[in-house]
Amino acid sequence: MDKNAIKKYAVWARRELISRVTQKAYQYGIREDNIIDANADSIDGKLLTENEKKERQALIVQVNEKGFKQVMEEAAYTWFNRFSALRFMEVNGYLPTHIRVFTDDENNFKPQILTEAIHLELNGLDMDKVYELKEANNNDELFKYLIITQCNALNKILPGMFQKIADYTELLFPDNLLREGSVVEQMIKMIPEEDFNIRKKDGQVEIIGWLYQYYNDERKDEVINIKKGIVKKEDIPAATQLFTTDWVVRYIVDNSLGRYWIERNPESKLKDELEYFVTPKDGKITYINEKVTPEELTVFDPCMGSGHFLVYAFDVLMKIYTEYGYSEREAVQLIVEKNLYGLDIDNRAAQLAYFAVMMKARQYDRCFLNRGIKPHVYEICESSYLDTYGLEYFVNGDMKFKSDMQKLIDDMRDAKEYGSIIHISPVDFDALFARFDEIKNDISMYKESAFTELLPLVQVAYVMSQKYNIVATNPPYLNKMDAKLKKYVTDNYKDYSGDLFSVFIYRNFGYCKIDGYSGFMTPFVWMFIKTYEKLREYIIENKSITKLVQM
Repeated sequence: MDKNAIKKYAVWARRELISRVTQKAYQYGIREDNIIDANADSIDGKLLTENEKKERQALIVQVNEKGFKQVMEEAAYTWFNRFSALRFMEVNGYLPTHIRVFTDDENNFKPQILTEAIHLELNGLDMDKVYELKEANNNDELFKYLIITQCNALNKILPGMFQKIADYTELLFPDNLLREGSVVEQMIKMIPEEDFNIRKKDGQVEIIGWLYQYYNDERKDEVINIKKGIVKKEDIPAATQLFTTDWVVRYIVDNSLGRYWIERNPESKLKDELEYFVTPKDGKITYINEKVTPEELTVFDPCMGSGHFLVYAFDVLMKIYTEYGYSEREAVQLIVEKNLYGLDIDNRAAQLAYFAVMMKARQYDRCFLNRGIKPHVYEICESSYLDTYGLEYFVNGDMKFKSDMQKLIDDMRDAKEYGSIIHISPVDFDALFARFDEIKNDISMYKESAFTELLPLVQVAYVMSQKYNIVATNPPYLNKMDAKLKKYVTDNYKDYSGDLFSVFIYRNFGYCKIDGYSGFMTPFVWMFIKTYEKLREYIIENKSITKLVQM
């Protein structure tokens, strides 16, 4: 895998996309220092369609709420995410149409979707519009329309990655993608096709993680090199996201998940299949007299980024399941439904982790994307702006429901600030999930807010309330905390508050079952300096270290 090429492309693509979506905003009379009337019917003499007016108004609302630069950053990354995902799917033959979006079968920048437009069977495609654009020889507009329609069609099988596009995101679609030098053409030119191929030895959907890491490189440098002051809440993802090198992920998972299984299954041949599994010097493994089935193994990454730990754990779990006698198809469903859990404060990272797990499942089961199964990987969401009427509808006058929901709302008030170091109050999750099942077929106008706002909150809180056999992660490193985060860490983790990674080491022990394994990649300073003395004492007195590598 040519990481230099990936980095060069991703860093350039971020600048290019931000520039392109910014130019689109300008075309619609929206600038950082000046916004033309939100109710305008035309901009610079160009009459707006009703759809454009609605999308423009939605964009203005976002700009007023978040700021112009933040919205441009988010829109640029949304398209980067989708272009990367489409490229991955076309290379691996995972698109339901089996029609390539960006290239032909020889990997030339000659989009099959364009040449096959009039023969496409794509949900939501307006063939009259296709013929109209074809006859006008307007390939740029046709390509845009086909990509947006393809993304919307993928919503059915990959809703966590391809949310429906019917808002300002479509308005900010970058122009001229068919030209030489466009962000799509350069992706094909600069990054070898084989780097997107999941069947390659180092595939592992790893390309998605590296693209994410390098796309954020410049922004990360801007944030962490602040000479004075602190990292603000909205900048925490940029400051702390770090894609973990593949061998490190394998080493940690092999010696946590792999070790946990091997110790309880003396007859297992798994140790011979894990490249980084470390056996004792005398070659003798101490076995534990406790039988577990593959379905009972749970793996959690509380700050998952783009899902690298989860994706490799998927492969190890597949070895365990098939050794145990399951077919690959049976194993895939169980791994997604029972074994893997992940959280992240960054929506973009959560989307990629979701996509990576789904692609790994598709690798083993060609029909998986049509089975309607969703992985337990979530963006950590906040409870600060919930719809009160939707909440009242959900609890339906039941005081126990109301009490439990209020506890979760209080716990998750500033969840994007604190992430998965939050402690969740005990509530009856089974009853809450049963209530969601109960209202699934309701026709109430408040049902949508219950499922779009309350359900994600309950799902995330549930994941944070559980304990797992394996907790494996590369936690965030941060000591320039803002006042709110600093206070929370000091109030709840005073002895470990020198850096966020230290807090996570301690908190992750709480996520781990007795006799389970916690695996971390962290700076090694916790072993030596006085700031982390309390952490060392806690580990020595309460835990045992099975493997330790100083990088």
